[in-house]
Amino acid sequence: MPMDPTEIERLIKDKFPDATIQIQDLAGDGDHYAARVESRAFKGKTRVQQHQMVYEALGGRMGGVLHALALTTATPPD
Repeated sequence: MPMDPTEIERLIKDKFPDATIQIQDLAGDGDHYAARVESRAFKGKTRVQQHQMVYEALGGRMGGVLHALALTTATPPD
């Protein structure tokens, strides 16, 4: 069953309320998305740690309901 992009955004916002999130459906099938997430919570974290934090926010949906997510993370400018 495909995952709605608004659900992806909600899950991420629940974990990172300050986040700016952009989501793009890459294949039109609800299974392959690209997301850009910018949050102050990423400050001082490696890119891998940032991605792990977002995957944690998705609550185990990666690889199941959500097949693929091309993820870009960033911290906002100071």
